Amino acid sequence: MTGGGAGIGRATVEAFAALGARIAALEIVPESAADVRAALGPDHLVIEGDVRSTETVEQALATVEERYGRLDILVNNVGDSLRLRGPFADRTEEDWQALYAINLKHIFTCTKSALPLIRSGGRGGSIINLSTIEAYRGAPPAAIYAAFKAGITGFTRSIALELAPEKIRVNIIAPETTETAQVPIARMVAPEHRNHIERWIPMGRFGEARDVAGCAVFLASDLSAWVTGTTIHVDGGALAAAGFYRTPSGEWTNFPVVSGVGIGWRPPG
Repeated sequence: MTGGGAGIGRATVEAFAALGARIAALEIVPESAADVRAALGPDHLVIEGDVRSTETVEQALATVEERYGRLDILVNNVGDSLRLRGPFADRTEEDWQALYAINLKHIFTCTKSALPLIRSGGRGGSIINLSTIEAYRGAPPAAIYAAFKAGITGFTRSIALELAPEKIRVNIIAPETTETAQVPIARMVAPEHRNHIERWIPMGRFGEARDVAGCAVFLASDLSAWVTGTTIHVDGGALAAAGFYRTPSGEWTNFPVVSGVGIGWRPPG
């Protein structure tokens, strides 16, 4: 599990551990690594490091092999918009490289480095790549971010076919914006618009980390033994709605029901 110290990664680590899995998590933030290490206990492995470093990833997997001798499930969870949002014309080559490294390159690095250990067990396995709903619809303020997330789709579908004869399954989870400490989306909505939240998302709320964790458990288990090369949208129906929203009177419309972007607060930094 990459990025196992907070948010969706932390919820997924806890869900797997509760079901008896032995966890190996890679986390870049020292405080988060220490916190999840203390929460999981000595039977699990938490490594501090940056998935953007090939050397770090390879060393982490060597530690996993030494500790457990096998790897059955790989969750490539890390991803970040780096708050590089706005018109494409304003983006730089440095922005492109930074977004590439955190959203797509590390999936190549982690998957390629982990494959020998997954294969060595001869039992098959499951690779789960975290993407976003923005890979499946236009994202006008985040074109580069969306491009690399869309790249995960092509990579996942193609490698799923390559690995299917070895019973190694590869799938995607693509969430809508999910409520986490890093992105407290409900609090980011301007107070005057919060009464619209239950109508913006067909299922009436923003996602929670446990929603994604539950989907990861499904894709990691034999319950999904015949599922590969596909995407599960954990989005409360947002993609199916395709821009339609319910009005306060309960009618559906694809015209905006608020002025501006509806955001009244942003995280510091």
